[in-house]
Amino acid sequence: MSMHEIPWREGLLAERRGDAMAYEAFLRDFAASMRRIVAMRLRRLRLTADEAEDVVQEVLIAVHARRAEWDAGRPLVPWLNAIARYKTIDAVRRLRRQARGRVDLSEEEWSAIFVAEESGREHHAMDVESLIVVLPPGQQAAVRAVAIEGASHREAADRLGTTEGALRVTLHRSLKRLMAAVRQGDGQ
Repeated sequence: MSMHEIPWREGLLAERRGDAMAYEAFLRDFAASMRRIVAMRLRRLRLTADEAEDVVQEVLIAVHARRAEWDAGRPLVPWLNAIARYKTIDAVRRLRRQARGRVDLSEEEWSAIFVAEESGREHHAMDVESLIVVLPPGQQAAVRAVAIEGASHREAADRLGTTEGALRVTLHRSLKRLMAAVRQGDGQ
């Protein structure tokens, strides 16, 4: 039997009797235990421990949402472990999917992205303009209004004499076409 079985069991049973303080103490103790376990599992899987708190919160939410489903005639810790295991597995899958497309940059690299010389800005503006000119006039106007000038969808729709929905469809088609043009230019 786990050393946590009796105190955690008492905390959850006290919650059923309306003792919010005991339930809060259970959640605090359980969360501390989960933080250590989840951080260790994520490190072992070569994922960062930064995401551990998100996983712990998902576990706590699941336990809270399902607390009425626990059968008081059965041990509590295996029930908690099952919830924690499944939530951790889900989170690891999600984190691995996200990590595939993530690029980790240093602070200096991030700041260099946003600092451009004036000639660099003009060059990028020419690049964007050379892409946009391949679009039909209506799509050009939508892309310029929203993506370049920063107008909201509503403002751009009003300015172009269309509805927000139609503008969104136009933007979607424009961006899809621009992405295809960029891919062709890269030889992909």
